[in-house]
Amino acid sequence: MEPRQQGFLDKEPLKEVDEDMVSEVDLNNTVTEEEREEMENELTKLEEEITTLKQVLASKEKRHSELKHKLGITPLCELRQNFTKSWYDMQTSTAYKKTSETLSTAGQRTSAAFSNLGNAISRKFGDMRNSPSFKSFEEKVESTVSNIKSKVGGTGGTGSFEEVLSSAAQASSQDTPTNNVTENSER
Repeated sequence: MEPRQQGFLDKEPLKEVDEDMVSEVDLNNTVTEEEREEMENELTKLEEEITTLKQVLASKEKRHSELKHKLGITPLCELRQNFTKSWYDMQTSTAYKKTSETLSTAGQRTSAAFSNLGNAISRKFGDMRNSPSFKSFEEKVESTVSNIKSKVGGTGGTGSFEEVLSSAAQASSQDTPTNNVTENSER
C-alpha cells in the first residue's frame, strides 16, 4: 500500500508534528538583507507620516470645532440642517413625486366617488318622496294628525308633512313636563 499524501482537503485535523513543521518554515528567505532594510526604513517613515497626519487632523478638528462654536453652530443646529436637507432631498426625489401624484389622484377619485354616491342617495330619496306609496303615507299621517288635532281641540287645517311633524314634536314636548308634574304630585 502506498503512503497517503496529506492534502488541504484531509478530514483529519493537523497533528502537533505538522504544526511544528509549519512554524519552522522561514518565510523571509525570499527577501535579501538589503531589501529587508529598505522595507523597514519605508515602514518607519510611513509610521512617522501617519503620526504626523493624525496630529494635523487633530489640530484641524480642534480649529473646526472652535469656528463652529464662534459661529453659533451647535450639534442641534447641524442635526436640524441635516434633517431639513434630507427632507428636501426626499421631496424632490422622483419616487416621492410619483407617489404623491398617485395618492393625489386616488384622493380626487375617492372624493368624486363619495360625491357621486351622495348625489345618488339624494336622488333616490327625492324619487322615493315623489313616489305614490310615500305620498299615500304622507296623506295618511296628515289626516291622522288633523283628526287628532280636531279631537283635541286644535285647528283642523291640513299642512305639509314638515308642518305636521313639527306640530307632533311640539305636542310631545309639551306632554313631557305635564307628566313630570303628575309624577311629582304622586310622591
